[in-house]
Amino acid sequence: MKKIILVLITFIGLSQVMKAQEDKYLWLEEVDGKKSLEFVERQNKATLEELTAENDYESMFDNSLAIYNSSEKLVYPAILGDFAYSFWQDKNHIRGIWRRSSLESYTSGNPVWETLLDLDELSKKENKKWVYKGSNGLYPDYNRFLIQLSNGGGDAVFIKEFDVNKKQFIENGFSIDNTKGGVNYVDENTLVVASDFGEGTVTTSGYPRQVKLWKRGTLLKDAQLIYEGETTDVGTWGFVFRDGSQAYTMITQATTFFTNRNFVWHNNKAILLDIPEDAMPSNILNNQFIIQLKSDWTVNGKTYKTGTLISLNFTELLKGNKEIQLIIEPDEFSSITQVSTTKNKLLISLLTNVKSELYVYSFNNEKWSSEKVNAPDFGSIYIAGTNELSDDYFFEFTNFTTPSTMYFADASKNTFESYKSLPAYFDGSKYEIQQHKAKSKDGTMVPYFMVGAKGMKYDGSNPTLIYAYGGYEISETPYYASTIGVSWLDKGGVYVVANIRGGGEYGPKWHQDGMKEKRQNVFDDLYGVTEDLISRKVSSPKHLGVMGGSNGGLLVGVAFTQRPDLYNAIVCQVPLLDMQRFNKLLAGASWTGEYGNPDIPEEWEYLKKYSPYHNLKEGMDYPEVFFTTSTRDDRVHPGHARKMVAKMNDLGYKTYYYENTEGGHAGSSTNEQRAKSHALTFSYLIKKLK
Repeated sequence: MKKIILVLITFIGLSQVMKAQEDKYLWLEEVDGKKSLEFVERQNKATLEELTAENDYESMFDNSLAIYNSSEKLVYPAILGDFAYSFWQDKNHIRGIWRRSSLESYTSGNPVWETLLDLDELSKKENKKWVYKGSNGLYPDYNRFLIQLSNGGGDAVFIKEFDVNKKQFIENGFSIDNTKGGVNYVDENTLVVASDFGEGTVTTSGYPRQVKLWKRGTLLKDAQLIYEGETTDVGTWGFVFRDGSQAYTMITQATTFFTNRNFVWHNNKAILLDIPEDAMPSNILNNQFIIQLKSDWTVNGKTYKTGTLISLNFTELLKGNKEIQLIIEPDEFSSITQVSTTKNKLLISLLTNVKSELYVYSFNNEKWSSEKVNAPDFGSIYIAGTNELSDDYFFEFTNFTTPSTMYFADASKNTFESYKSLPAYFDGSKYEIQQHKAKSKDGTMVPYFMVGAKGMKYDGSNPTLIYAYGGYEISETPYYASTIGVSWLDKGGVYVVANIRGGGEYGPKWHQDGMKEKRQNVFDDLYGVTEDLISRKVSSPKHLGVMGGSNGGLLVGVAFTQRPDLYNAIVCQVPLLDMQRFNKLLAGASWTGEYGNPDIPEEWEYLKKYSPYHNLKEGMDYPEVFFTTSTRDDRVHPGHARKMVAKMNDLGYKTYYYENTEGGHAGSSTNEQRAKSHALTFSYLIKKLK
């Protein structure tokens, strides 16, 4: 029997080795390998030489850089204590400044800004490419912050404690090096920390599996362990929820990308909250713990449906009792996109047929009531900033052709006034926004937006770019397309945003119908939108392109390998493409909840049917694809794009490729890098689709 087991183990081991040997491009997964970087340099050189020579490249670079650097950009405030904080980049601040304005000055509409941290100066001084990744402040005075900085733009950050009054990092203050975890103040001398604490303390996804309480003046290694997850989890994190002056130290153990076990550190122990593992907690307000359901939940004989927002009496929940109040139950064509709180009110942004509505909710006499905010319609509403000390808040309204406007609002009175608008970077009056629905392969009607010139000819000749994502319950909503207006609409292009399954436009079920073995629905939805544009003679395959990034990069990679007949241009940005090895690269193991696990034979059966890297064939009429990625992307491995390009080139297909040496998963760190990437992309699209 032992011999049989040994033979079996040997066979399994050999089969894994043989699989690895079948992939002759594995060397491109060595991010900073000499041979890999030489490959990148050759590909970049060829692409830059060709695309920067296009007639429109320089003007598109200059115009987009001017937009990115504009002093008229909207400032999204983080309102903390008596100040509004923001991060700002322009031509004089390449890497940016972190700054603040008094709240009185900010709300006047003409804020006077005080620079707190200059990243250009810091980068020069320390010979690093620092990228600002956010901050956490110390309640209630916010005189100290934990600043997160990334060297090159990756997800891993250095965290340092900063004194805003002295405008300097605190000597011997809290400091953590290069972590994919997080920290929050519990009080002035205590942090809740999730980090890589040494061997065995991170998951297979590269995220923390331990949460500790760290006291000032002690070593991080001596911090008190308060919870430990499993190595196979996505990760475990700690954070702080505030309900007025009351603070709760929370722990979330992400068992998969979409399921969490939630705990409260109370009376020196971690208390598990008895709520569904796929529910999404958002806030605590007036002792009401607010969660959104991702599946039906039956409690005391009453069923609360998928997508519903409910609240539970939090102090009773800690005792194991469930006192539930219904907040809102969206219908089949609606979904909740944002939940936020002011001092006394709950704010909810709701999508109905992919257009936003904003509501103010109040909790009185043990139940919720609502008022609709009379905000503009046929666009998107984003809650841009709230104040924990008052019911004032800011929201933004945007659509494809109208410059975005920020509004200053009072939730207690349900009033608002215009605060600031973007300038018009292009003449939006020349264009019209239409919303249509296309039939997917299984009969599902899929909504999409189309922006094109008024009076456009429907003769199949319009250069048309489709943008889509289709994953992780992320909704694609209208937004002011400033650089797209200048570089695409003004050059005769049509812009389409497809609201395909996998997203969250119609709630959790819209996402779940595109997960794992149902993923082909996502691709079929894209083809349905594409074929609808063709049948309505908006465009034709010769003039049609599709663009997507990250999960959207996978989407468009599948699109050109499954349906090369539909497109003449593909922009595949920071993509994952090798669906057999994605779970072994960087954060990839955390995404098996979305895609499935290729190491499980029955799940590899459906993954291999669409994995772009494995479905490349000789002798196909593929479009000349433009791949982009970043050397410093530590979320989606640049090896995906590199290997795809090498394999396609060896099969005789021409490709375009650009890998930025920094920028992380965003692809760019500075406005100049963003402008360059934009100009390359739209030079390629004009070249292929005009």
